[in-house]
Amino acid sequence: MKTVLIVEDDLINARVFSKILSKRGGLGVKHTENVEEVIKIAQAGEVDLILMDVSLSRSVYQGKSVDGIKITQMLKSDPKTANLPVILVTAHAMEGDRENFLKQSGADGYISKPVVDHQQFVDQIIALLPTD
Repeated sequence: MKTVLIVEDDLINARVFSKILSKRGGLGVKHTENVEEVIKIAQAGEVDLILMDVSLSRSVYQGKSVDGIKITQMLKSDPKTANLPVILVTAHAMEGDRENFLKQSGADGYISKPVVDHQQFVDQIIALLPTD
């Protein structure tokens, strides 16, 4: 079973995503907003894809506030986690944000909140999962 790590500071969103992915997508799900944990899980190869909230209001790494863009940059610059697909998820869906966020972070995909079409959400994630 493929596993998705949800990095999200809003527990309601995390629960909704988790339910959609497990019920509709048949995927395993983990959730954390702890940056050290995200890096540890990614480096250990415990997940096949990361769903990364862009604006993590409470996330701190080495004493500094970090958002999903910064965490994605860290993952993409580490040879151990560089090939792990990361999909950014954000409510800040203004004109040009998608391209800007993808370029800045090096992420593999972008989904805007709220997620209305559950099947499309699952399909976007499954499309980026590595095939064995």
